[in-house]
Amino acid sequence: MKPLRISDGSLEALKWIALVLMTGDHVNKYLFNAALPALFEAGRVALPLFIFVLAYNLSRPNVMARGAYGRTMKRLALFGTVASVPFIALGGLASGWWPLNVLFTLFVVASTLLLVEKGRAGTWIVAGILFVIGGSSVEYWWPAVALGLAVWWHCKRPSWWSAGTAVLACVALWPVNGNLWALAAVPLVLIASLVELRMPRLRWAFYAYYPMHLAALWLIRIPMSNAGYLFF
Repeated sequence: MKPLRISDGSLEALKWIALVLMTGDHVNKYLFNAALPALFEAGRVALPLFIFVLAYNLSRPNVMARGAYGRTMKRLALFGTVASVPFIALGGLASGWWPLNVLFTLFVVASTLLLVEKGRAGTWIVAGILFVIGGSSVEYWWPAVALGLAVWWHCKRPSWWSAGTAVLACVALWPVNGNLWALAAVPLVLIASLVELRMPRLRWAFYAYYPMHLAALWLIRIPMSNAGYLFF
């Protein structure tokens, strides 16, 4: 099977598509009490796209030598921690602070991939432990982490087996999402591999946007609550 090749510009476009879909999903969830099903369904495509972009970038040659894992994990941990304040304040979580926001989901994916890529028996065992414990503590849980591993594997060693595993991992998001809309990310990725877009890469934009947009939604809800609007 031919390796999957996507230009940097097309990869950036996938990230921004995911960002728009995520924002619409959060507006629906936090301001409209999830009353707009179209935004909810479209929002299920965001996570697979974010995970694909992360796994694809971490599958590039010499990423360990360039320190890409360390930089990515530090940014995810930092902005995930900052985002926790509005994320928890907005509510709608299963239990207080749990699960952790999606930046920590991506952090668990990156951390697990780092341990797997080191390729030693000990690190594989730790990766398995991290998969179990980390996957239980973040948004979208184990299916999201499994999707990151499967996409990374396919980008490293493309085959019908790895491609099928990635699609099955995407299907495994169904119990979390309640639908199969996550699979809509697959044709978007395939289209991105066929076109070469020119888009500048804004390294810090997504990291900063995530806590900022949650904080903005939190602040918008204050006058709405004062006006008598009831949230979940």
